[in-house]
Amino acid sequence: MTDTEPRRRARPRGKRPPTILDVAAHAGVSRGTVSRVLQGGHNVSSASQEAVHAAIRKLGYVVNRAARSLVTQRAGSVAFLLSEPQERFFEDPNFTTLLRGCTTALAEHDLPLILITAGTEAERRRIAPFLSAHHVDGVLLVSSHRGNPMVDHLRRTGLPFVCCGKPLGERDAVSYVAANDREGARAMVRYLLESGRNRVATITGPQDTPGGLERLDGYRGMLTERGIVYDTRLVAVGDYSRASGEACMQQLLTSAPDIDAVFVASDLMADGALTAIERAGLRVPDDIAVGGFDDSPVASATHPPLTTIRQPWARISEMMVRQLLAQIDGEGPATVILPTELVVRESA
Repeated sequence: MTDTEPRRRARPRGKRPPTILDVAAHAGVSRGTVSRVLQGGHNVSSASQEAVHAAIRKLGYVVNRAARSLVTQRAGSVAFLLSEPQERFFEDPNFTTLLRGCTTALAEHDLPLILITAGTEAERRRIAPFLSAHHVDGVLLVSSHRGNPMVDHLRRTGLPFVCCGKPLGERDAVSYVAANDREGARAMVRYLLESGRNRVATITGPQDTPGGLERLDGYRGMLTERGIVYDTRLVAVGDYSRASGEACMQQLLTSAPDIDAVFVASDLMADGALTAIERAGLRVPDDIAVGGFDDSPVASATHPPLTTIRQPWARISEMMVRQLLAQIDGEGPATVILPTELVVRESA
């Protein structure tokens, strides 16, 4: 080698990653015991489980998911399937809150979560083969409109799935987790009426969604209970977006200028409604009280901060994951309906 030639250093040999046999030897158990611990710990003593987990931590052992899948016939992951346009995911904080909660709940079971959007026919066609091939073990289906074709597709594939919100128009049993939308709406309208408001309007959600239907039903039911005639002129239908809340509020101010309160079926729409009220030269809550629904991060950021109905997002996420894992293990569909809570701030 001449002085002008580059000196080549010998490449250090990488340390061999630990195997399941290494874990077994370190823990003082058999390979089969380690395998059973990795698959849930069935028929393994507590002492052996602790020894295996201690060995895994010390050696830095990482499970070979591909190899595990061949044995268990499971993909080792779950899909978060949002049947809404992609832009809704980035605008509506409820979706990211739910996604974060489901990710946290699945992490306790060492399961990754795959985000899939299917708000258009083209997107549904693209993901259908992926789901049919069972590249995930189950699906958390979020924002299901009436007639959503993903429900039928998931049923045909045999994939376990759980819906966020009651799926409409389904004759067969379907697992779902939901907040009590009707009672939450009743609580908000009751609060507005008992605070001295007389003309309470509503901006409701899409009428092909469970939240849209049940929150409107709760509004109407509370008016009837108080002997107040239900007036369709006081009802505007939005799509849960900020822009629709603003447009619906403008519509209500035109058709019923004497309203003194409005129950809005989502915080994001309520934020839009506040914009329309301010543009009309009216004050909140002096001229019009505004109540929302969700208690999303939007509610505390509006001006004034929003009185709203709190959905228990952490609990919803936890129960969706629990139900899905139970189905993956062979249990049947189940239903969970969780209570809501009135949160009073400055808008009403």
